[in-house]
Amino acid sequence: GDPVWAISSETVNSLVGLSLNFFFVLPLMNSVGIRLIDAPVLHPMSEGLFNFVIGWTFMFAPLLFTDCKRDRYKGSLDVLWGFQMFLTNTFLIPYMAIRLNEACSEDTPRDHSQLASVMTNGAPIVGLIGGAICLLSTLWALYGRMDGDFGGITERWEFLVSYLGSERLAYAFIWDIFLYIIFQAWLIGDNLQNVQLSKVGTVNYLRFVPVVGLTAYLLFLNLDEEQ
Repeated sequence: GDPVWAISSETVNSLVGLSLNFFFVLPLMNSVGIRLIDAPVLHPMSEGLFNFVIGWTFMFAPLLFTDCKRDRYKGSLDVLWGFQMFLTNTFLIPYMAIRLNEACSEDTPRDHSQLASVMTNGAPIVGLIGGAICLLSTLWALYGRMDGDFGGITERWEFLVSYLGSERLAYAFIWDIFLYIIFQAWLIGDNLQNVQLSKVGTVNYLRFVPVVGLTAYLLFLNLDEEQ
């Protein structure tokens, strides 16, 4: 791919198009005849990959805001999650390192921000929305835009292989997925005390399953403990 200082206009246009199709809002609106803006037509495999990562990132907000070691990080968790959501989850690497530090007396619990309160109190809804987006993204990648010239599953798989080998955005998404697989299992494992007692075993098992484990954590989060 191009170096970061020489990103091609094609990559920029692709990123803009993917952003406009955020959570498939425009394509789905267009499909039922609502055309405030025409959705850019991109390859469904790239659209699916993009929205899969975004859906997973969306679900990471309540996990971060309920992390038992979050106060060891002195920066803003709102900003950290915003960087995750709109740039890359590579920003999570320093957070994961900082939370390994020994607790000190200065690590006093901080009040939840407004964003943290909304995301934490609405964790089950966040989990359902994020999980649904990830499922829809997978189905869209395989079966979306069947009226277009994108072929069947075999052709789409061939496109994905080519896409991963030649496009900066593609391997950035794969890098994000790789990190999320590690960080999801790690963070949930450190925060099982936040889960409803009767569901701890289930969540502990599912935390190793991408997306599904985080969905389970959010659905079974003990909100009384977080109040």
